[in-house]
Amino acid sequence: MKKILLLIITSFAINLNAQMVTCTELFISEYIEGPAQNNAIEIYNPTNSSINLGGYTINRYSNGASSGPESWQLGGVIASGQAIAVGNGQLDSIDLGTYWSVPVDPVFFSLLDYHCNGDYNTNSTFYFNGNDAMTLEKSGNIIDIFGKVGEDPGNAWTDDATAGYTDANGGTWWTKRQTLVRKSSVKKGVITNPILFNPTLEYDSLPDATYSGMGSHTCDCISIGTSIDENAISYVMYPNPANIGSTVTINSNAKIESIDVVNILGEKVFTQISNKILTTNLARGTYIINIRFTDGRIINNKLIIE
Repeated sequence: MKKILLLIITSFAINLNAQMVTCTELFISEYIEGPAQNNAIEIYNPTNSSINLGGYTINRYSNGASSGPESWQLGGVIASGQAIAVGNGQLDSIDLGTYWSVPVDPVFFSLLDYHCNGDYNTNSTFYFNGNDAMTLEKSGNIIDIFGKVGEDPGNAWTDDATAGYTDANGGTWWTKRQTLVRKSSVKKGVITNPILFNPTLEYDSLPDATYSGMGSHTCDCISIGTSIDENAISYVMYPNPANIGSTVTINSNAKIESIDVVNILGEKVFTQISNKILTTNLARGTYIINIRFTDGRIINNKLIIE
C-alpha cells in the first residue's frame, strides 16, 4: 500500500509540471557535487534562439530552507542548443572556522564558463553539498528546481522510495559526490516544488569527479533535422550590475579581441584589450559594452554600475 501511495504522489507531482511548454525555456542540464568544492550547475538552452541571461539567477536553498536563498546573478547570452557551466572558483584554501575549505580541482576549474570568486562569506551559492535545493529562476520566478525546496534529506537525496528519497533508511546517495546529467528526453524544467524529489527520474548518475561533459548537453529538443549554428556566440558576463571598483569578466566560446565601454550618450569611454573590464574610473549609471571578436563579429550588452 505504501509503494502504491508513493507512486500516486510522484505521478501527481509530475502532472503539475506538465503545464510548462517543452523546449521553450532554459533548464538545468547537469549537476556536479564533487570532492572539495568542485560544485557546478550547467544551464542548457533547448530553444531555437539565443537567450539573454539578464534576469536569470542560480539559487541555493541551504539545509531545508524555504526562503531567503543565496543567489547568483547570470549575465550574457547563451546560444541555441548550447550549455554553460557555472560553478565554484575557490583557488586557495580558506579557514571557515570549524574546518578548512580546500581549492577546486584545476581540471574542473578550466571547464567552467564562469565561477564565483571563492569567498564563502560574500556569496555561498556554489557551496552546496548534496542536501541543498538549487533553482534556476527568471525575474524571480522558478523555471527549474533541483531537489525539493524546504526539505533537508539528510546527507543527500537518494534512490530509496520507502524513505521519500531521503537518506533516512540509508539509501544510495544521488546528490552528494556525484555528477548528474539530465536525460536527453527531458525538454523542460520543474516549475512546481515536488512533493517527493526522486533524482533517478530525470537524471543519469556518473561517477564522482566526472567533469568531461561540462559545457555540452544532448537534448531531444534539438533534433537531427534542426538547423543549429554551431558558431553562434555564447558568453557570460559577471558581475552585472557591478559596484564601482569591481572587475567585470566576460567569458565566451569565441576569442575576444577587444571590449569598448560606451556611455548612454554614445561616447566611447575606453577600450579594453582583454576579457576583463575595470570599473574603478566609471561613474554610476548604465553603459553599453561592445564586444569585438577576432573573427570580426561584434555583440553588445548592457552593463549597470551601482
